[in-house]
Amino acid sequence: MPSKFYDVPIDEYLPQNGNRGYRVSRYELELSYRVASNRLAGRAEITAVTTEVRPRFAVDLSQSLAVTKVLVNGVKASKYAHQHNKLVITPQQRIPAGGVLSLIVLYSGTPKPVRGPWGEVGWEELTEGSLVASQPNGAASWFPCDDHPSSKASYRISITTDTPYYALANGSLIGKQTKASQTTWVYEQPEPMASYLATIQIGPYRKFRVGSAQSPVAMHAVAPVRLRANFEHDFARQPAMMDLFIEKFGPYPFGGYTVVITDDELEIPIEAQGISVFGANHCDGRRGSERLVAHELAHQWFGNSLTIRRWRDIWLHEGFACYAEWLWSEASGGASADQQARAARHNLFRQPQDIIVGDPGPRRMFDDRVYKRGALTLHALRLELGDAAFFDLVREWAARYRHGWVTTEEFTDLAGHYSLLPLRPLWDTWLHAEVLPPLPPLGGQASSAR
Repeated sequence: MPSKFYDVPIDEYLPQNGNRGYRVSRYELELSYRVASNRLAGRAEITAVTTEVRPRFAVDLSQSLAVTKVLVNGVKASKYAHQHNKLVITPQQRIPAGGVLSLIVLYSGTPKPVRGPWGEVGWEELTEGSLVASQPNGAASWFPCDDHPSSKASYRISITTDTPYYALANGSLIGKQTKASQTTWVYEQPEPMASYLATIQIGPYRKFRVGSAQSPVAMHAVAPVRLRANFEHDFARQPAMMDLFIEKFGPYPFGGYTVVITDDELEIPIEAQGISVFGANHCDGRRGSERLVAHELAHQWFGNSLTIRRWRDIWLHEGFACYAEWLWSEASGGASADQQARAARHNLFRQPQDIIVGDPGPRRMFDDRVYKRGALTLHALRLELGDAAFFDLVREWAARYRHGWVTTEEFTDLAGHYSLLPLRPLWDTWLHAEVLPPLPPLGGQASSAR
């Protein structure tokens, strides 16, 4: 993790997102949302430390939301301008490097998703309620932020909405109060969280426990009553997944885990910190989406606790989550991880080999080939190191960078300590070349250095 005075570079994949001159340590959001009119009003308090002396500071905020007031360190801003999804704020006085930067922004409007090469991300209306799915740059659709994956902070999120609806945000519920037709829900997320992983989920839901009270991790579901029976069948093996991933990856990194099932259908599931969101179509009573249940759970380690510093390294999120699908298949009596890997390679070999996993480019960073080839990279490494060394490496990786940000170079450097042989050829062929390499034969592992 960088020090609080360290400025991270603007991401080359999303150069319009993220900001210079400060590092955020905390967001406190007070939100009010009207479901029927899709109307959002908010007060955001952002606590940061400056990294240099600047005449002005910027935060990311969608033009769909109108700003009505800005304070800097308790004083009205000298001026502010809101253009091109940036709110640029000029303080009354210069703030020295290493000084406190406290911003309070009042805003309101009709939140809309952010359009990009990957479709629409951010705040989205449902038939009854709303959801937030912000990866990679949709956080600014609902609150002012430093929208960079390595900009991680603690959060307190208060959401007031119509009383019949359940409102969920990241972290633990620390307060709930109903007055007439409105209920306020207050959540505290103490572990550092990237802005794209912050979420609000509102709908006609009920909350119930998943698994036994003796489980090492408190797990819950937030879902429509009509889908509870399907959920209890389709997600019945989630506690076993949790046990497997704790064994393979190390301790679960957050205070609890909640699965949301929306009343609407969703194209794909969505992960947020401590939360995964599935559509009604993923809860079909036939366990038709069980591999996705494993995939989203694995993201709590790889993506949410360990978050990439730059989007070019997305394989560190998706490759691990895809590999977790194969580990679960193997552990639950399905095809082994090796069988899954070889089948995946066979299918990939028939597709265009024109993508570099370690730097796929912004338009293709969510290409399924990044997911599968990322998982294949991990399997090739497992075959090279052997099971004992490979899983020791994975557990050290998850522990060393817990709640921090990571890069490909940090992973490859750490992996080098687990092998007596150079791993550069493996990285060159799997991460930095377009041509799909062959998988090593099963059972041909090198000796571990540890």
